[in-house]
Amino acid sequence: MQYAETTALQKLLNLNKKIRAIQGGTSASKTISILMYLIARAQADTTPTLTSIVSESLPHLKKGCIRDFESIMKTHRYWREARWNKTDKIYTFEKGSQIEFFGAEQSEKLRGGRRDRGFINECNNVSLEVFDEFEVRTKEFVFLDWNPTNDFWFYDDVQGKRDDVELIVLTYKDNEACPLEIVKSIEQRRNRLGWWKVYGEGQRGEVEGRIYTNWNTIDEIPHEARLERYGVDFGYHPDPCAIVALYYLNGGYILDEVTYQLDMSNREIGNTLKNLPRALVIADSAEPKSIDEIRLYGVNIQPTVKGKDSRKYGIKAVQDLRISVTRNSANLLKEYRNYLWATDKDGKLLPGVPEEGNDHCLDAARYAINSLVPVIRKKELYTSTNVPPRQRVNVAV
Repeated sequence: MQYAETTALQKLLNLNKKIRAIQGGTSASKTISILMYLIARAQADTTPTLTSIVSESLPHLKKGCIRDFESIMKTHRYWREARWNKTDKIYTFEKGSQIEFFGAEQSEKLRGGRRDRGFINECNNVSLEVFDEFEVRTKEFVFLDWNPTNDFWFYDDVQGKRDDVELIVLTYKDNEACPLEIVKSIEQRRNRLGWWKVYGEGQRGEVEGRIYTNWNTIDEIPHEARLERYGVDFGYHPDPCAIVALYYLNGGYILDEVTYQLDMSNREIGNTLKNLPRALVIADSAEPKSIDEIRLYGVNIQPTVKGKDSRKYGIKAVQDLRISVTRNSANLLKEYRNYLWATDKDGKLLPGVPEEGNDHCLDAARYAINSLVPVIRKKELYTSTNVPPRQRVNVAV
């Protein structure tokens, strides 16, 4: 991959205030341009500086900014393996300047020592408190970037409330390095007005057609939560294999991403499941041969039940539940935020028909949840106030 000096980078270079906000659509080179700028500044420093790059979690950084940072450095032949501290996620340049990466959940780093420069990636996924803690300890400037899928604290508490804020809007047209195939894919969605406004034009809006909403993010699985199932969505290449654990707690369900990996053989999937805490595994019934093979490794695995409109009704069952997701589940959270109903050629939503692609973890979660639906419905029936007390039955869920 080549990292060119694009219009996006040139616009970014003109920013000079403390808070440098980059709102934009998909493939606009927001994150890449910011990283290229921060790398260049760190290399040019004659006195050592510290730059901190933060997002909602360390797993989110590993799959995004850290991967992009390493790719940029290697493409330009700057990378020196000995200068990368894998444990602390800190790169030290020749003249002593450092770029560090940490998740917003690492509060001791967030509230720790001061830094010279900062970058909060996809800042709409962190809280105003995180921004305040981070910004007040940053000397020179803080970059923020995000897709404007909804209103959040920047618009209410930062923009227009301080005199050291500047905002630019970038789109894929500002990124001359964007592959033609991606440009065509983006422009095919012009008729989807809600999507196009946000991801095509980079303007504030609500992405219409989101399938799941109002899920909570939690730091970790509470010790009192009960493991119920694992869901498996088979994949190999180019689609990943996704394994998701499902827990129950106080009337709600918790999803935790276990695996999201390309090129996994059935042996590797079986060994992964065998080494997890024991629970029933529900897998995609489209691959009975894989299920049979994984069962040979001592895994209690069953196919999900499919039928006419099973996906539609399965999604509805998930929508009816109170769902939380662990912060470490980076791919699951990304799919959740981008899982949309498909549209027809006129841009009208097709309820019951999800778009393909952002669904590997979500399909795995749906398989696990749907296997519990008969039990959930049974509990609702037998604990209903419409049933005489003597006929009620306590059913564990």
